Amino acid sequence: MALSKAKTVADYLVELPADRRKTISAVRAVIRKNLPKGYKESVGYGMICYSVPLSTYPDTYNGQPLCYAALAAQKHYCAVYLMNVYGDAPAAKAFRDGFKKAGKKLDMGKSCVRFKTAADLPLDVIGRTIAATPVQAFIAKYEKARRKL
Repeated sequence: MALSKAKTVADYLVELPADRRKTISAVRAVIRKNLPKGYKESVGYGMICYSVPLSTYPDTYNGQPLCYAALAAQKHYCAVYLMNVYGDAPAAKAFRDGFKKAGKKLDMGKSCVRFKTAADLPLDVIGRTIAATPVQAFIAKYEKARRKL
């Protein structure tokens, strides 16, 4: 599954094969447990997104909610996208160090962490990373990045 047309998280999960649903559900549980107040879970960009609602921050460059994190079952792997790590050198270092300390192999792009099963991830590191950035701090990072443009 490369891009879901699901409108709800429940629909997204239903369309996954059982093994992928189990993996995505396990990582989703960690995200939801650690997600700071103010972010909203929904489906966007064909995946499960955790965003700053437009009612909280409407002034985005594209008129879409600010995506804080996302979770997806791609064609050949699953992925968790961590926008608070992208472009933040100290956060990225802490995240990479967490993987290293846990003895897990990190397969990461700019914000995308690719994995096959939840066991491939140090879920405590994912949880700490999700919990690390309250909504107002994420908005401040976004505004600072936009000013640079």
